Amino acid sequence: MRLSDQDILAAMNQGRIVIDPIPSDDCFGSFSVDVRLSNVFQTFRHVKMPYLDLSDQESLYSVSEACMEPLVIGANEQFFLHPGEFALGMTQERIGIADDLVGWLDGRSSLARVGLMVHITAHSIDPGWDGHITFEFFNAGRLPLALNPGLRIGAISFETLSSRTTRPYGSKKGAKYFRQDAPLSSRIHQER
Repeated sequence: MRLSDQDILAAMNQGRIVIDPIPSDDCFGSFSVDVRLSNVFQTFRHVKMPYLDLSDQESLYSVSEACMEPLVIGANEQFFLHPGEFALGMTQERIGIADDLVGWLDGRSSLARVGLMVHITAHSIDPGWDGHITFEFFNAGRLPLALNPGLRIGAISFETLSSRTTRPYGSKKGAKYFRQDAPLSSRIHQER
């Protein structure tokens, strides 16, 4: 069952949901909380690799280490996402979720209507998660999109599990993105 705005506030007061910094009242919807864009991104470098072999651990390692680079923009600067481009970004807010809840990240409809996708597949936030949420930006439109730090870029909603999980994200062996404070590139090469 999805939590209402009242349930989200109650869970925050109980420490079962952490949103830091605490969002202002106008960030709350009827069953979600708006999240804002930070000023930290990961972008693809232009490389001479002919392709990326998704079954090759070495190739996957090279994409995270050699193909992507961090980009930090100033508070009054903009990040430009051109048509057909992909980049990673992250929330300004650190999000923490109890091990009996799951979070769902959604983009804003108004931004999607101009071509901005904020996640490709990673819209669930595991029980036991703690860290900044990574956005998987894609510009499906025809014009470049200027993204400003602080922009309300998406919303998180929360749902109760039927019982507390025995495998919260932070206690999993190999929790590759736990407590991330930057939009990390793929860590799939760390899987065995």
